[in-house]
Amino acid sequence: MAAIRIVHHTKSASVSLHSIVERSGHKGNWANRNRGVVLVFVIVFIVVVGIIALLAYRRWLKRKADKESYETTHD
Repeated sequence: MAAIRIVHHTKSASVSLHSIVERSGHKGNWANRNRGVVLVFVIVFIVVVGIIALLAYRRWLKRKADKESYETTHD
């Protein structure tokens, strides 16, 4: 039995891949088709990272203040 040929004789492999993608019915990737959803994800990510950075900064300031508040006595 002969092997099945997937790639047709074309000038380049990219043309063949392009024709396969066109036949599948998909135009672009998911992120390109749903730009609004991706934008919301990015905004939420930036807000969450900002809140985490703020909490970490406050904790660092509290530790620094606690460290400086220790009284030391010299004999």
